[in-house]
Amino acid sequence: MSRVCEICGKSKVSGGRITRRGLPKKQGGIGMQLVKNVPRKFHPNLQRVRVKTSKGTKRMKVCTACIRAGRIEKP
Repeated sequence: MSRVCEICGKSKVSGGRITRRGLPKKQGGIGMQLVKNVPRKFHPNLQRVRVKTSKGTKRMKVCTACIRAGRIEKP
């Protein structure tokens, strides 16, 4: 299972990049027009770290949110 956090299960999420053109009404234009919506994926920020487990130490792919939250214990 690549690109998945082994602690919380965070994986990629689909979204879109919206492209707009024009001058906003606030600045005297006719408003921002939607030109296109390009589908894309948002990937989690995964790091390969050594984690202390009950059986010893092992390398795991862990997201940075789990590392900062203290959900893992480093050896």
